[in-house]
Amino acid sequence: MSVRRLAAVVVVASLALVGCGSGPEEDAAAAGSDAGAGYPRTVEHAMGTTEIPAKPKRVVALDASFVDATLILDTPVVGYTDYRTINGQLPDYLGEDRTEYGSDAKAVGTLAEPNLEAIAAQDPDLIISAKVRHEKLYEQLSKIAPTVMSETTGPTWKDNIRLAAKALGQEELAEQELTSYEAAAKTVGTAINAKANNPTISVVRFVDGPTRLYQNGSFSGIVLKDAGLKRPKSQDAPGFSAEISAERIKDADADAIFVTVYADEKGLSAKTAEQFKANPLWKPLAPKVHEVPDLTWMTAVGLQGAWVILTDLAKTFDVPAPAKS
Repeated sequence: MSVRRLAAVVVVASLALVGCGSGPEEDAAAAGSDAGAGYPRTVEHAMGTTEIPAKPKRVVALDASFVDATLILDTPVVGYTDYRTINGQLPDYLGEDRTEYGSDAKAVGTLAEPNLEAIAAQDPDLIISAKVRHEKLYEQLSKIAPTVMSETTGPTWKDNIRLAAKALGQEELAEQELTSYEAAAKTVGTAINAKANNPTISVVRFVDGPTRLYQNGSFSGIVLKDAGLKRPKSQDAPGFSAEISAERIKDADADAIFVTVYADEKGLSAKTAEQFKANPLWKPLAPKVHEVPDLTWMTAVGLQGAWVILTDLAKTFDVPAPAKS
């Protein structure tokens, strides 16, 4: 049990002892007040406003980043869509929350094609997604349950956690989780900079298309920025990514090069990776390469994935691993 959850148990136990002298009517009233504090509430989001009548306890999250967000905010996820990071079951990187708050979660279609009947069958009291994903389904989803949508995903993942928190009545917890992560990121980055003399960090991804270098506006780029780690010139830009051909392999160079390979069905990403690695221009880079999971570095796009990236960075540079509070 985490320190935060243990503290919560102690507080609840203390309140129970204080309330021993009250009558059943007072106890019932207090319980009802705690359960519905702040509800009904109206949440502003990318599609307008949505009234949520009571604190959600059964959430269908139609984007992987919102599965992450809902779970870290101590709220059960009962439905998700299959995608790269989620295929038939919730991924292991979600940790204990995966079993504690996701034990009843079921796939309700794919990210591209959510199944409305399957969503309704999960009896959600909140549906959460992104306008960029499911704008066309908003009206239909809203007829099933109160629906909230962010504008987009990816670089806005921290704001999306805060949006989810507004809908779930967990604003304080969201800020605690984000503050804890950001403090850990600075601690890891400071240790790395001190030990390795401010190294530059490159992030390369092989996909079924042009090879990408990830910049400051990407998920991994944001984590590296939070850690205060330097980027090579090719990636020290506000954008999402830059595409390179084999002739521009040198643009991937840095003191440490983190490489991921997207697992496409035809294996084109892996084939491109092998071609790059066989290129003479790659030879000087090879000793500095660190292979990391595409799942967490690229497609997780949430707080749990960010913690994994910090852990990978700490392990690579042999500094203390970040400790979750």
